Amino acid sequence: MYYVAKASQLFIESGTKFQRDIIWAMGVMKFAAARANAELGLLSWEKAYAIMDVAREIMEGLHDGRIVVDVFQTGSGTGLNINVNEVIAQRALEKFGISLHPNDDVNLGQSSNDVVPTAIRLAVIKAWSDKLRPKLIKLIDALGAKAEEFKTVVKAGRTHLRDALPVTFGQELSGYRDAFARNLKALESLGEFVKEVPIGGTAVGTGVNTHPSFGERVVEIINAETGLAIKRGNPFTEMKLLTDILLFSGGLRALAVDLLRLCQDLRLMFSGPYTGLGEIELPSQEEVPGSSAMPGKTNPVTLEATMQAVVYVLGLDETVKWAASLGEFELAMGIPVAGWATVREVEVLAEALGKITDLVILNMKPKVDIMKSYAERSAALITLLAPIMGYDKAREVAGRSIRDVLREMGLDESEIEKLLDPANLTTPGFKVRRRHKNGSQS
Repeated sequence: MYYVAKASQLFIESGTKFQRDIIWAMGVMKFAAARANAELGLLSWEKAYAIMDVAREIMEGLHDGRIVVDVFQTGSGTGLNINVNEVIAQRALEKFGISLHPNDDVNLGQSSNDVVPTAIRLAVIKAWSDKLRPKLIKLIDALGAKAEEFKTVVKAGRTHLRDALPVTFGQELSGYRDAFARNLKALESLGEFVKEVPIGGTAVGTGVNTHPSFGERVVEIINAETGLAIKRGNPFTEMKLLTDILLFSGGLRALAVDLLRLCQDLRLMFSGPYTGLGEIELPSQEEVPGSSAMPGKTNPVTLEATMQAVVYVLGLDETVKWAASLGEFELAMGIPVAGWATVREVEVLAEALGKITDLVILNMKPKVDIMKSYAERSAALITLLAPIMGYDKAREVAGRSIRDVLREMGLDESEIEKLLDPANLTTPGFKVRRRHKNGSQS
């Protein structure tokens, strides 16, 4: 492969190769282009069938070892496109004895400038649909189930890491469930922008040297082959700008941040067992030693691994931001790295969500007695008196036993017990009413 051998000397040899999804997408592009060109009478069916056959092999992963160009290459992805063209031409000669020109036949009606921007969008949508979306839905369902299971498990609320009014563990989990459901909705919406592709624009978006129907037909063939439901966008947008990819990466960033918050909360609840909060058990985390020096110690391994993965994803999102800013006039110049980084975000988040769901969320067990004890001892319970005493007066008695204050207000022991039942304190409403001398309340 002449081009690859020569161009690789000029690229950055970082060892960073394109993922399976991007290589698959390049195979899809060459399959659809060959068929469209044959249908439009621009390419013989003999050559088209040879290209389509090898393109399908590329889609199936049979030639990943021959797609060797580094991600850090020319900003349009020309290195990737020509690498694939040369692999197809060489393999067609080996398999069928058919001589194909990498440019005149395999790349007919195409340019790297419209092929690679289309391919990276296909790869992002495929990775999202196949890998991350199912894992996100499973996490949402798991959090919903646990929110229902633990809806009566009362625990101390905390703000600023200080005592606050009680909540239920189920209420906390419901907050995360709805946040991740919002992430799902956002990513599905943002994915619609990514589905707009520029194929048919050729070099600068005008479609010079291609059949007027080529782009639309390629999109139809891709949809029939993949079911991804892409559509042809404005090539003067999709070749010039990567902000649809950037928007989608932003949705992944939001998902990553919510995941980080969930992990931080659960990690604190797992702290201890004797000198931390010790509010939950995570049996799965006890399967491996937590320390090479302290026998019997266990750590929140999966939570901490996920937190580090999130940091990596946030760095990839920053990469996408800067990649999307590269370019001038008719063409973006960060296409390869933007595609690679976004697909990588999806891959890492999919793995992290899967592990968190299976090993943590579905595995965790609340320590009900400890949670209730913290809730009952919270200094923030004095807040109950603020509506009738006023903020300043309640603040004055904040250091005293709330039971003593309630007795002074005329409540008997059974009323105090009922009032201070933590389960009573996790729902809306005024919990304490003023007791008048005649026994009435207001």
